[in-house]
Amino acid sequence: ADSPEFGCSASAYDAAAVAEPGYTVVSTLGYILVLVFMLVGVYLLLQLFDLSPYRNFFFALVPFMLFGGALRTVEDAFVAAQRAGETPAVEFPASAVLISPFIYFTVFAIALAAFLASKWLSLQDLTETYYYPLAAIGSTVLSGTFGYLLSLAVTTEYVTLHASILVIVIGVATVTAALTYAAMDRYWPIVTAGTGLMSLVVIWGHAIDGAANVLANDWTHVWNLGNYSAKHPFNRFLIDTTNSLQGGTEIAGVYVGDGWPFFFVKIVVPVLILSVFDEQFMEESPRFAVMLLGAIVAVGLGPGTRDMVRIAFGI
Repeated sequence: ADSPEFGCSASAYDAAAVAEPGYTVVSTLGYILVLVFMLVGVYLLLQLFDLSPYRNFFFALVPFMLFGGALRTVEDAFVAAQRAGETPAVEFPASAVLISPFIYFTVFAIALAAFLASKWLSLQDLTETYYYPLAAIGSTVLSGTFGYLLSLAVTTEYVTLHASILVIVIGVATVTAALTYAAMDRYWPIVTAGTGLMSLVVIWGHAIDGAANVLANDWTHVWNLGNYSAKHPFNRFLIDTTNSLQGGTEIAGVYVGDGWPFFFVKIVVPVLILSVFDEQFMEESPRFAVMLLGAIVAVGLGPGTRDMVRIAFGI
């Protein structure tokens, strides 16, 4: 299927008057402000509940982060349907709840409802702990969303599954995250001492984002998977700088692309951030620390999942 450019959240339909989408410095700062205000609100809200054990709460939220990225891809599928001359399941403006920044509130509302339901089940002694049903609900909505995309791949011509993309991105991210975590645990144990396996999830989430970005920018056109290109200002700056320094997309006559440094940035930066979360910080402010770690994972794993799934389904 023909694919619109990567990172460009085209939302309109021909009959609607819309602004040209795309990430700019201003829009990025706007999204950051929205996330900051949401974090403050979430922190104040969570003060009302017992979240212990905090680490299990963190792990239970991971399916919702994957769900957010997959759900964003559903809107991409709606756009693909319109471009193919078909009527999408949800039309604009209702579909706006699935694009930034509204999707943040959509996913938050679903996660909050799941959390409250899980706490209720626990209080009613219907389950031993709240985090198992929370993780189960997250996994269910993720599976349902992915299943919907699979059904489109089977029943329509504008969505085509390329399962190898999922294998490549998840495989590269998982191996890289595991090796990085093992190296940190051995040579820089202060980074993993406080966060444990949570640090592995942080690195993995951003490795997904890095791998998906590099694949989208450098390899999809080589493999005839469509025309995707980075639109985020930082990504664009890094790509342009790399291209200038390399003198193109080749090194010694071998094609390497110009997006590859982003993958390493997405490994190094999370590791440096994790160094702040030492044992003392985790023990003195576990609730705040876990909330921050969750946000750090979300800003990498959410967009990374969207990019990976979008390429995998050719939309």
